Amino acid sequence: MNTTMRCRRYAVLAHTQALVLLCSAAAPAPAPAQAAFRQEPGKSIGTVTTEGDLIVLTLNEGALGAASLFDLDHRTVRFTPAASGYRVTTLPLAWDTDFGPEMTGSDATLQRFAFPFSGQRWSAFSVGMTGSITFAGGSGAARPVSPQSAGDRLNRGGGLAVDRFALLQDAGPELINTVPAISVFFKPRMYGTRYLKELGDRVVITWSLTEPVGGIQDMTWTPTVNRFQAVLRKDGTIDLSYNDVHAQDAIVGVYPMVTAGKEKTLATISAAANAELAPNLDITSVKLSAVDGLVLKATIGTRGAVPPDGDSAIVGVSYRVCLSSTKPAGDCAAGTSGTAVWSVVGTPRRASGGGSRYVAFGPGVLPGVKVEGNSITVQGTLPAGYGGGPPVFASVAAQGPAPSAAGATGSAPGGTMGSSAPPTGDQTVPQQVRLTAVDLSSAKNRDGPFPVVYEAFHFGKSPRPMDLTCTVIQALGDKFDFLPYYADFRIDNPEAGTPSTGPRGGGPSGGAVTGIGSNQGNLASYCSQGRFQWQYVQPVYVGANQMQEYPPDGIADSNRHNVAAYTHQLAERTATGKIPPYNYAITQIAHEMGHRWAAFLSATVNGGRDTIQLGPTHWARGLQAPVAFPYQRPAEASAMGGGVWQDNLDSTFTQLDDDYYVPATGWSYLDLYLMGLIAPSEVPDFFILSNLAPVGRDPNGHPIIKAERTKITIQDVIAAEGPRLPDVDHAQKNFNTGFVLVVEHGKTPSRELIERVNGIRLRWMDYWTTTTGHRSSMTASPR
Repeated sequence: MNTTMRCRRYAVLAHTQALVLLCSAAAPAPAPAQAAFRQEPGKSIGTVTTEGDLIVLTLNEGALGAASLFDLDHRTVRFTPAASGYRVTTLPLAWDTDFGPEMTGSDATLQRFAFPFSGQRWSAFSVGMTGSITFAGGSGAARPVSPQSAGDRLNRGGGLAVDRFALLQDAGPELINTVPAISVFFKPRMYGTRYLKELGDRVVITWSLTEPVGGIQDMTWTPTVNRFQAVLRKDGTIDLSYNDVHAQDAIVGVYPMVTAGKEKTLATISAAANAELAPNLDITSVKLSAVDGLVLKATIGTRGAVPPDGDSAIVGVSYRVCLSSTKPAGDCAAGTSGTAVWSVVGTPRRASGGGSRYVAFGPGVLPGVKVEGNSITVQGTLPAGYGGGPPVFASVAAQGPAPSAAGATGSAPGGTMGSSAPPTGDQTVPQQVRLTAVDLSSAKNRDGPFPVVYEAFHFGKSPRPMDLTCTVIQALGDKFDFLPYYADFRIDNPEAGTPSTGPRGGGPSGGAVTGIGSNQGNLASYCSQGRFQWQYVQPVYVGANQMQEYPPDGIADSNRHNVAAYTHQLAERTATGKIPPYNYAITQIAHEMGHRWAAFLSATVNGGRDTIQLGPTHWARGLQAPVAFPYQRPAEASAMGGGVWQDNLDSTFTQLDDDYYVPATGWSYLDLYLMGLIAPSEVPDFFILSNLAPVGRDPNGHPIIKAERTKITIQDVIAAEGPRLPDVDHAQKNFNTGFVLVVEHGKTPSRELIERVNGIRLRWMDYWTTTTGHRSSMTASPR
């Protein structure tokens, strides 16, 4: 990482002053203002040049979130119980070399004492493989700030869990008041061994783990060393020690439950009424308060009643709480450096059931939204990095739904469909507030006590995907169908790969594609006039496994989800004796760009009596999805999932290829139909299996399962979704991908990054032509 992008690492320490301190009296009430914040279209965040056939996006200063990397190796952090929490001291390393017996599971039971934590004494707890300890049950008190259950943060393998693509910097505060826990070195996806030794006055838990190895979403081909230890003493003292830790990102700290619900008002700001606005959008007051010294609570008061959940009038209504390190000149936009935004958006009735409701999102925000009379309340914890510096500016805004533009058929949370007139609402003048925090690595026992204390170590946060794309399109024009991003720096993601997103534009014609189970989204948010279709959400790191041309020589792997397990089979088709180059990279780009069309379909079967899902998002494991034009192997299942199933005609089926997308595979007949490359008549009848039960394996090691088979035809799909339009005779056949090197401010792309991305670019064009049966072409040019 560029050292100029780093900032001091702050722990968010839960006491009232760690949230907000009012530094000035309320300012005069603002004049009525347009608060057109919900659409949040992308904006340029850097400069663009070209390097041969590659695009170089150099970020503006501050466009990339700062890193906060682990700095406690060969040290011990002691948490000493005090009357109202814990005091923290960082000490020289204390390490018990006698680990005791290895644990065979996550359950731990103490025989000699009960450990005092979170208001109770515990003789049993869960030791998570990924570096945490949880205490089930808790005090039984309801969580005061959110309806989310504590079980949502428990890992089936023991300890804590977070969402798959959760940012550690956001997950740290979101763990507060979910379950009593000690986060020793919580990092998703690590594995290895755990040891437990109980003595008369303490229990010692030791982890020896590696980061995930050899896979497409991994950062290393060989195991790494990560050794850390927790000592839980009979008097409640907790020592966390780190002896040779390779990983640089994790959550460290203690999370007792704090459920008193004690609220302290920090500031109340009044605003003048404006009769020209809708009563529920006219802000008349803002109350900021701290709950249990843990969360910031913002209650927005309005001139009239706020429609509650279930009322269709809430659809398109938005409220926003903004904290910015600089006083905003205009509207406060999410994704801006030094800005934390909590948004509440009224969403429509869901297809799966349930009425319209408010949804809260933003860094550290809690999902519970409370509506009561003329007020709406949102709560959360603030991101690390907001403490110890100058004051920040707080503001609140409200906005009504925007008129939809003709032809717009979809939107995403926090974004509107195209609009010809800005929605109206109210916005307060930003007010100064000050935050405080302490760095764990320099914490002293005199600091605190704190009811909850943790530090989230993490890589920088990636810019918003629409900002990346707008930067490219505004500089080079709306000439790209797809945009993958690559970088010399890592970002805050537990996986080495990336999700994908985009507005599903119509290519050069600009028209919407229908009949594929998903709709065209808000093109304007991506600065496209109609062409742009799909992209990576975040840059892929040049050092990740999937950016390597080949696995290292001598790597052996029996895991059939890792490409090295296929070395002998794939090397037979090359003159070099190696597998085809950049296999993982092609796997990732093919799968993610395939989400532009798949896999969102349903089919109407049994004479129109039943509708079944074939996905969602990825084809179901039991879907028969053989590849029409294989890329590397005789039998391949779709890059989007499904399998190649051999019907044994005795209610059992042999799985010749599974639903995992490694090594790189091509497209099924159904995929090619959705892409507009083959006609409905060219899609063979297929089937989907349900109630799958393992039976055994055939002589070649292929799984045999017993299942129920349902036949599906392409007409069953069309009956559920309508015909694919434009049809095969009018659909787009020529595509262009822009390969983008994202570079930190003041940097230039490394030779390694240029060479590897150019290698991926060449393989991508070859892959596309091969797997579409030469019915489509792919260019990769910025011109």
